[in-house]
Amino acid sequence: MAAEREHREFEAELAAPARLASAAAADGARGQGLIGMHFSLPGAGARRVAWQLELRSPGGATVRRWRGAAATRAGVADATVVCCGPISGAAAAAGRAANSLPDGVYQLRMRAEAGAGRAREVIRQQWDVAMGAPTPLALAQFSPLPTARTARSPAAAPAAGALPYTVYYGNLHSQTSHSDGGGALDHCTGAQEPQSAPFGPEDAFDYARRHGLDFLMASEHNHMYDGSDGSNPSADPDQARGLYHGGLVAAAAYTAAHPEFLAIYGMEWGVISGGGHLNILNSPELLGWERNAGGELLADIATAKGNYGALYTLMRERGWLGQFNHPKESQFRAVGQPLGYTEDGDAAMALCEVMNSNAFSVNTDETENRRSNYEPACQRLLEAGYHLAFASNQDNHCANWGMSYTNRTAVLLPENTALSSAALLDAIRARRVFATMDKQAQIVLTANGRLMGERFSNSGPLTLDVRHASATGRQVAALAIISGVPGKRGSTTQLPLAGAASGGGITLTPEPGEHYYYARITQDDGTLLWSAPVWVSQQPAPP
Repeated sequence: MAAEREHREFEAELAAPARLASAAAADGARGQGLIGMHFSLPGAGARRVAWQLELRSPGGATVRRWRGAAATRAGVADATVVCCGPISGAAAAAGRAANSLPDGVYQLRMRAEAGAGRAREVIRQQWDVAMGAPTPLALAQFSPLPTARTARSPAAAPAAGALPYTVYYGNLHSQTSHSDGGGALDHCTGAQEPQSAPFGPEDAFDYARRHGLDFLMASEHNHMYDGSDGSNPSADPDQARGLYHGGLVAAAAYTAAHPEFLAIYGMEWGVISGGGHLNILNSPELLGWERNAGGELLADIATAKGNYGALYTLMRERGWLGQFNHPKESQFRAVGQPLGYTEDGDAAMALCEVMNSNAFSVNTDETENRRSNYEPACQRLLEAGYHLAFASNQDNHCANWGMSYTNRTAVLLPENTALSSAALLDAIRARRVFATMDKQAQIVLTANGRLMGERFSNSGPLTLDVRHASATGRQVAALAIISGVPGKRGSTTQLPLAGAASGGGITLTPEPGEHYYYARITQDDGTLLWSAPVWVSQQPAPP
């Protein structure tokens, strides 16, 4: 775990049970649950983290609020609150009825802050949580789309009128021994010393395929091809470039030998401090800024460290696609501002990681309970004008690729289209993607019959339909349809669904102008699914 420099960032995670017992359901501790917060500041010594946690009702009202501070020790700190038994004070004196929280799906919102001045960092997390036993929503009947496995069976052919797509589930963010991943599970406790771990890309691809994933990307840190987390003055440029190109060859060979699985090799570009990580999904060349003592570039193409605007331009010119990884609202500076919008960036960046499981988990039975939610930062990117679908990955650094939790990025390929790099990239380019914490569930959003990911003009009413399917019988506890205006900060809002939500649809007539809409489903076990947005250019009604 020597490669901590790249991961020396402020991180905060919110861990809550999928279901909390309401105060009306039981007395004392039986009506309560533990909500945990974990804070990490590696290498920072003793630091103070101030935090606030709110519980908001299904209607958006704040019904509980906690505040506190935690001091890090050895770079980490934890805090715990108890929810949601009787509250203290005058309300408690009024009797248990005054303390009861009605059954329903609530939202936990955490705000954590560390540092001061220009070094101040703020992290926001939000998770849905069921209180008591919410009444499931009855969405309109939906024939599940075939998956890579069910599609092979003639008996599982799609029903008449079903969408002509097959769903593939995978992970688009992981590391191996080519950078700071691939750590053996018996002693993997963090990022590895670059190029020191025992397991490389072929091991990762084989592990993911054997454990049921349809695709895996080995996204290696672009600046670690010199074998260091800093700068290696004695690094050999040919060796650095050769390692990257060898990874590309290994991925192609593994896919050829296992055509039911897609092995993807690429890079995670950027640094955390003052920057941000993004994946480049399809670059045949290594990009970098590191040089050895002789001034030789340790990459194929020189890119300036931290210059995201220039990177977006290069990616657009080369036809490369990108994914914003675990984004923060202070990162990805372009045109002088964090999360800054450029047309080149909009053309190149296709995905935003909306949630991640713990990057250093050694869990192999998909039960990791430390997870991070990045929906607020993804919303800011949508508000800036980016056209992004949501992804859900694991950022594995240990040798458990895709198996720490049940979350997946799901991609829709046209029916009867073989899984290939070209087909997957075409689907991502079209934003035919959804993010899920449940690898056996599906979410599909349509707008006037147009599939999520599409951009189109509309005049008059707009009908948004949300469809959900679960192979394990999970039900929908809550549905949210979120709207926003590209180019307008703070415009993201949740639409009131009223009675229309029972069928999973809503009809509205947007104001003239640009809009985006996406859906989020909370299942009855607390797992979430996010559809890709649709982007609507609403035209004035004809005279």
